[in-house]
Amino acid sequence: MNTSHTELLDYGWGLSSLGLILVAGSDTAICAILVGDDRSSLLNELQQSFPAARIRQDDGRLATRIGKVIRCLEQPQELSALPVLEMRGTEFQRRVWSALQHIPVGSTVSYSALAEQIGAPAAVRAVAGACAANKLAVLVPCHRVVRSNGELSGYRWGVSVSSFYCSVSVSG
Repeated sequence: MNTSHTELLDYGWGLSSLGLILVAGSDTAICAILVGDDRSSLLNELQQSFPAARIRQDDGRLATRIGKVIRCLEQPQELSALPVLEMRGTEFQRRVWSALQHIPVGSTVSYSALAEQIGAPAAVRAVAGACAANKLAVLVPCHRVVRSNGELSGYRWGVSVSSFYCSVSVSG
């Protein structure tokens, strides 16, 4: 079997104030930051997200990037430490994720306002779907998107995580 064109993704583990994180990427960029409390579940999610990739545990090469991810998670204002991110998704999802990165730390925006911002005011549900498909926890800040009434809603890693990061963003 010729695997010369199979993508190779390395992954490593870190601990943040939320607990366990899995960081995965190629030699050039991070393509996944997953938050959870169970290594096997996070690894399974990574494998399901990138089914064509060959996935291997990092031998230490990701250590610097994992450190940068944790620094950004803990201190959202420290975006100068932001590692290179590779946002993988549809054109629409990448538009949403790019817009998310321009929401100032400490601010929130509604799904409908975000849909308008990207020029697709009728695509509120699709914007929510793009947020749910985000594999770059916190660094592509879906936790800053709220319901039209200002309440937190179905954040991929849980409303409690969203609430935590919104409060860290404001107080940090």
